[in-house]
Amino acid sequence: MRPRSLDEFVGQEHLVGPQGPFRRFVAARALPSAILWGPPGSGKTTLARLLAAAAGAEFRTLSAVMSGVADVRAAIATAAERRRLDPAGAPTVLFIDEIHRFNRAQQDALLPHVEEGTVTLVGATTENAYLSVNPPLLSRMRVFRLEPLDDDAIERVVRAALVDEERGLGGGVVLDDDVMRLLVQMSGGDARQALNLLEATASLGETEGARDAEGRVAPRREDLEAAAQQRAAAYDLVGERHYDTISAFIKSVRGNDPDAALYWLAELIVAGEDPRFIARRLIILASEDVGNADPRGLQVAVAASQALEYVGLPEAQYALAQATALLAALPKSNRAGRAYFAARADAERLAPLPVPMHLRNAPVARMKSHGIGVGYRYPHDFPGADVEQQYLPDRLVGTRYYEPSDQGFERQLGEFAERRRERRRAADPEG
Repeated sequence: MRPRSLDEFVGQEHLVGPQGPFRRFVAARALPSAILWGPPGSGKTTLARLLAAAAGAEFRTLSAVMSGVADVRAAIATAAERRRLDPAGAPTVLFIDEIHRFNRAQQDALLPHVEEGTVTLVGATTENAYLSVNPPLLSRMRVFRLEPLDDDAIERVVRAALVDEERGLGGGVVLDDDVMRLLVQMSGGDARQALNLLEATASLGETEGARDAEGRVAPRREDLEAAAQQRAAAYDLVGERHYDTISAFIKSVRGNDPDAALYWLAELIVAGEDPRFIARRLIILASEDVGNADPRGLQVAVAASQALEYVGLPEAQYALAQATALLAALPKSNRAGRAYFAARADAERLAPLPVPMHLRNAPVARMKSHGIGVGYRYPHDFPGADVEQQYLPDRLVGTRYYEPSDQGFERQLGEFAERRRERRRAADPEG
């Protein structure tokens, strides 16, 4: 089901849409050396193939995981020989998958051949290109950011595969709305995973004899769940997702949004983040963003860290959730723990959800050109250290996890939260 043209390609409208740069490359039959940076299943390899074909180029592909220096040299030598025999002939596009896995020396070895035009280098990476590709090589390439496919795009991919008679299932399989919706959610924005799930689910449905009135294979929800087994959250403990998620967590606490803060806490824990790292962040937040406005914030953050050392996970999730909710809602009951597990249930069902662009971590200034970190409103710049903005993922906007009770100090938290909402409504009557 790999797209055979840009018109068949689904998603990445900012790149392949009518005004996108890739359309201009196709029109000019030219392709610059480039880094395609994005999550798995977002179309990096497919785009490289389509652009190379549109430019009339010879397409050579290497994997940084499987290939060594000898393979790179051989590919360069072949491209140089083609160029020598026919200087005006078609260029060679050298596509290197997971280019971030090449070490500095391997990346630097590509430099002269890119500068001389022996090859047009296209690298694909799931890591932050500005941090994983050597600056000398990066300065000679353009970076294009790909996003996870949204639910509508994934559904389009699946429906196309269901009816395609040449490369798909040819109309012999049908999914009801519930199964389709669950399959799309389980795919996590990854078209490849969606198609793999569809194939495995269709196979199980056929084996189990699930048919509709017209005799078509009609997999059930349990077939899909059996095919999926247990989906792992797409989270990299040392990669870009780590920095984006912790950035969203910190900014949600700072921005007085306990619902969003609890959700990102849930993603961190579900993904296997070191809980001590989370506890350290809470202590820093208590001093940095709460301070003496309520000294109990630091006491609770430190107590949560100590509780973690005493009881460990999973029980210490209550302490981490309590500290997070207090710091975010600011100024006690079991409401924080209950709210956290409601958020965790959503994280287990839906994670990973895309971090809103304005909350993402942008350690390198050039990342701003991709919209990362743009539009974040720093709460301390506004009256009351508070400003209305989205912290939850798009899919969960409006969700309320943390509802303060009328018990003890938490009653004041509820009153404080209501006054904050009233101020926001007064500031934005139409919002």
